[in-house]
Amino acid sequence: MNKQELEKIKEEALNDHIPIIMDDTLEVIDELLKDKKITKILEIGTAVGYSAICFSEFLEENGYIDTIEREEERVEKARKNLKRAEVEEKIHIHFGDAVEILPTLNDKYDMIFIDAAKGKYPFFLSHALRLLANNGIILADNVLYKGYVMSDYNKHKQRTAVRNLREYLKEVNENPNLKTEILEVGDGLAVSKKKDECM
Repeated sequence: MNKQELEKIKEEALNDHIPIIMDDTLEVIDELLKDKKITKILEIGTAVGYSAICFSEFLEENGYIDTIEREEERVEKARKNLKRAEVEEKIHIHFGDAVEILPTLNDKYDMIFIDAAKGKYPFFLSHALRLLANNGIILADNVLYKGYVMSDYNKHKQRTAVRNLREYLKEVNENPNLKTEILEVGDGLAVSKKKDECM
């Protein structure tokens, strides 16, 4: 990976106000994955490819990443960025809506990273559970959403997103096969591991 280009990609995204994964969130993920063998990662929400490029560092030698993005402009930018960072061989971008693409996937992934439309998190979870490898981990970013999710926030503008994020957290906490922690890093990171992994 070309680290210099990665830094430039990060800077450009911040200047363009494109939301990208925060450094402290990346550090936590690095810590979570350090003893795991990661060969396949699924990312829901590519944006400009920054997080996928960062995640490529966690992959075993022949590993790869599937990432989904519905905005054409971002897909084009992400493809250019993957090339600049010299990781285009490891990362495959699926262009389209995750709601339509997820049902077509049947691989098993060691890590699934959710960072897309907040109102769709429960739907993404249903497919993440289906696609998760036995020793897998599901990471959902921005689950505290500016503090709204854990407060009595009920304003109309963000109501659907907040309601569905609450639903997501309820489902991962009540699922008997998962052990979930909510970390107050970035805008909230939900870490869900399969129970047999946690024994």
